[in-house]
Amino acid sequence: MAVATHCPYCALQCGMHLRVDGDAVSVEARDFPTNRGGLCRKGWTSADLLDSPERLRTPLARSRRDAPLLPVSWDEALDRIVAGVRDAQRHGLDRVAVFGGGGLTNEKAYQLGKFARVALRTPNIDYNGRFCMSSAAAAGNRAFGVDRGLPFPLSDLPDAGAILLVGSNVAETMPPFMQWITAQRQRGGALIVVDPRRTPTARNATLHLQVTPGTDLALVNALLHIAITTGRVDPSYIAARTSGFDEVRRAVMAYWPERVEAITGVTVAEQHAAVDLLTNASSAMLLTARGAEQHANGTDTVSALINLALALGLPGRPGSGYGCLTGQGNGQGGREHGQKADQLPGYRRIDDPAARAHVADVWGIDPSALPGAGRSAYELLSSLGTDDGARALLVMGSNVAVSAPNVRRVRDRLAALDFLAVSDLVLSETAALADVVLPTAQWAEEGGTMTNLEGRVLLRSQAVAPPPGVRTDLEVIAALAARLGAPGLWPTEPEAVFDELRAASAGGIADYAGITYDRIAAEDGVFWPCPSADHPGTPRLFAERFATPDGRARFVAVEHRPAAEDIDEIYPVYLTTGRVLSQYQSGAQTRRVRALAAEPFVEIHPSLADVHDVSDGDLLRVVSRRGEARAPARVTDTIRADTVFMPFHWGDAGCANLVTHDALDPISRMPEFKVCAVRIEAVG
Repeated sequence: MAVATHCPYCALQCGMHLRVDGDAVSVEARDFPTNRGGLCRKGWTSADLLDSPERLRTPLARSRRDAPLLPVSWDEALDRIVAGVRDAQRHGLDRVAVFGGGGLTNEKAYQLGKFARVALRTPNIDYNGRFCMSSAAAAGNRAFGVDRGLPFPLSDLPDAGAILLVGSNVAETMPPFMQWITAQRQRGGALIVVDPRRTPTARNATLHLQVTPGTDLALVNALLHIAITTGRVDPSYIAARTSGFDEVRRAVMAYWPERVEAITGVTVAEQHAAVDLLTNASSAMLLTARGAEQHANGTDTVSALINLALALGLPGRPGSGYGCLTGQGNGQGGREHGQKADQLPGYRRIDDPAARAHVADVWGIDPSALPGAGRSAYELLSSLGTDDGARALLVMGSNVAVSAPNVRRVRDRLAALDFLAVSDLVLSETAALADVVLPTAQWAEEGGTMTNLEGRVLLRSQAVAPPPGVRTDLEVIAALAARLGAPGLWPTEPEAVFDELRAASAGGIADYAGITYDRIAAEDGVFWPCPSADHPGTPRLFAERFATPDGRARFVAVEHRPAAEDIDEIYPVYLTTGRVLSQYQSGAQTRRVRALAAEPFVEIHPSLADVHDVSDGDLLRVVSRRGEARAPARVTDTIRADTVFMPFHWGDAGCANLVTHDALDPISRMPEFKVCAVRIEAVG
């Protein structure tokens, strides 16, 4: 039997078939529009985790904080969670918090948000997607009135005469994506990559701009400065479709190329070459990812890219526009339907009275019973166990003990809780700290929908049953809601939850009302917004108007500011972080797949290695003001001489987030993962 489904990892959500032959499950190719049969190593080995010996197969609990986790019955585990919740609620409803994940299906993300606000009546819910795409989301909303990662399908990429890719190494993070870049290059298109490292993606580029970490905004403002002063902007588009250009024009006049070369390390000639490639092409796309966004000025950096796109007249035109490459599997859908602290289903604002009334009606409660906005992800985590923070935390689909910045503080805050419950498929670093751990079903063991980086709603089909003793997250939520006496219905079948989600999203920005499981299967996914059964879906946005009240896109003047923590005599080296080909996110899944075995490392330039008398493979200590991480050196000339790189997939001594900075973007509340000041020390 072959079951059509999708890879459990990144937001490309590659189509695949699962071949089920008795107890054996294997992956087969599937010709799906996003990946056209291609998969990366993670996708090809994704079924290996289904029968991993590290799978959790029974609930675990500890009798006291210093006692070991031991097997318990489901009833005991659920009763313990309810008792922990009620003990915390004696100090206030907001003393219970929920933390979700960007890998949860739309149904689970929706139900978790409903559970927090209806069953727990707490404002404090957020998710690890806040660490992923929140800066791009904030910038997209203020410029376009809508946040959808790509406002066009992947199949449009080959039509772009030039692509500017800022802060993304897609050749490693989502390899099947590269077929679209290859097709674009084969048609004569140019690729410009902005990255402090000469990554496999950068090696495929026409032009690589090896920028100093944290200076992308200054660079993009300089590109717009050159475009304006050399007469390359599109005045008719600006006049007809935008507002606010004059203020931006005045702001970028301060970013003349020579000044920006001193800030960024990108030469004047390279800046002009980038503008030439973009403006000499018949069409162009500007794409960002975490390298540009995971900064304390990430929202403004994305706004600078959007300003450049608007000035060149790109959004809404064929083969052109601005887009963001979402990272997590359901990073898009996960934030659309209620996991974020300030949002309700359909991408509605929680402080909008009309939005509250609509969703409350679907949920069968009074709008006044809905709590307001809660704390954003890192603010929620860093306040745990404090005088005004949550005393009990429920975690579903996230491994914050590895993935959060300044993670030593987060681990201390988790230890300060009165009660911690975690639902996961393995004993992750976060689950290992919990009072109660619930074993959850995996992607192939349950159905549900995901929304990929294009805004295409996809269907994951159940291929096998969960192991005995394992329940789905929807079953867990329903059981807890019943024990807490929550009003309304709490279905456990994904399609029933999706039908409720459709009603809750109807009329919202992310309107799923016209999307059904049958349509998704028949049409290879449906693009939102799709407000009715006879609506075709919306693969391309902005052709006629933007989602702002006046239909015009908004320019936003933004200024470069240095990283929250710049280098100095004590910490003279920049650290930047990212992913590698074989691993995904915190590594809770991929580190348990034998075929993906890998170890942490510190990428260091030969000249910096010489200064510290370091050879390839030597153990290095990377030290910041927040802590230290240790990993072997990987000496390479593909990185800047003033910068080291660490992947963030490991939770032991090689955990990069022991070092990273927790400064937050004032708008998106995104932490500054991508740059901090460190010193390098050889160990032993």
